[in-house]
Amino acid sequence: MGRDLQSVWHPFVQRLTDPDPLPIVRGEGTYLYTEEGEKYLDAISSWWVTLHGHAHPKIAEAIGRQAKTLEQVIFTDFTHPGAVSVAEELLELLPEHFTKVFFTDNGSTAVEVALKMALQWWKNRKIERKTVVTFRGGYHGDTFGTMSMAGKNSFNTPFWSYLFEVQQIDPPFPGREEVSLNQLKEIMEKDRVAAFLFEPLIQGATGMRIYSQEGLETLLGVLRADGAFLIADEVMTGFGRTGPLFVSSHLKVTPDILALSKGITGGFLPLGATVTTERIYDAFLSSRREEALLHGHSYTANPLACAATLASLSLLREKSCQQKREWIGKAHKAFCKKLEGTSRLKRIESLGTILVAEFAGDGGYFSTLRKSLISHFMKHKIIVRPLGNVLYFMPPYCIEEEDLAHLYQTLESFL
Repeated sequence: MGRDLQSVWHPFVQRLTDPDPLPIVRGEGTYLYTEEGEKYLDAISSWWVTLHGHAHPKIAEAIGRQAKTLEQVIFTDFTHPGAVSVAEELLELLPEHFTKVFFTDNGSTAVEVALKMALQWWKNRKIERKTVVTFRGGYHGDTFGTMSMAGKNSFNTPFWSYLFEVQQIDPPFPGREEVSLNQLKEIMEKDRVAAFLFEPLIQGATGMRIYSQEGLETLLGVLRADGAFLIADEVMTGFGRTGPLFVSSHLKVTPDILALSKGITGGFLPLGATVTTERIYDAFLSSRREEALLHGHSYTANPLACAATLASLSLLREKSCQQKREWIGKAHKAFCKKLEGTSRLKRIESLGTILVAEFAGDGGYFSTLRKSLISHFMKHKIIVRPLGNVLYFMPPYCIEEEDLAHLYQTLESFL
């Protein structure tokens, strides 16, 4: 521990007040293990990335095989079979109008590329549209571009003067759909919208806020009719978190661009993917190199990450995985119903494999309740990371019934 504190700077941590990090040496299934052999139930899939459990042998073996043949190749003027296979398999799982996959290495950059695609399309076509619309209370990453998309909030306070302007509307929460629609129409009366960026059905890092699908589809329909590009940030929701593999596949108005990451490799290696249509891709074909998409990363389409992705997608397609996701979703709904009306809870609800419990009273990301929740769950050997006064469970799909019951019982004991 002393070596860590001496040399490592951890993310999202205030070292003077937060507890010291817990050293983990091994993972298996839904559990993480310390050097002393203590095991902790991972209730949040290690920041929402672990789909099939830690150290899943099928994914580990796929990475090992790939490492013996090709570990890395520059992805500008070269390609490799793994990247092509990942692109083909993703496109098979998505609505048929998606035809092209651009690889990055994390969620922030997947969204950043999506924005570049949408905004440069208008530039290449020599059409003047610059306005970007997003939902208030969203989170899309930690680059300056993605921070700007979230607007000014507690995550980016030191950088407010550096962020570029976006137009924001309220998410269409149940009963407030008309408010969101009117806000959008007011913006569209003044400006032609270039792109609309949204987290479909649930806003993740800012409080796991679930909103109306019908309300979202109405907004998307209005924007589509005016020609704006629709960008779905499925970095968190993709690969089955909300039930179906992708929310976008089940919307009446499907997006033009899709940003993916988090669970894409099953939690083994960083990878991002931005998926788009032939119409958008065609606007970048030109005799002028300036009109190409001049964006890339050193580890774009890394062969090891692609091998992990192919193995994870194979597991996702198994009927047993779909059944486990459905079972988790039903269990969450039953537990939410059981706790409805609990005085200490402002809301308890679920969407697929995600369960959300927002506590009444002290709210916001910096709520002091967060420390009490972490302490309580750690005593019960459960890893959680509350978003202020919002506790959530997002377990790996391999979680067993007794472990899910342990999560529920530990929450009840806190109440």
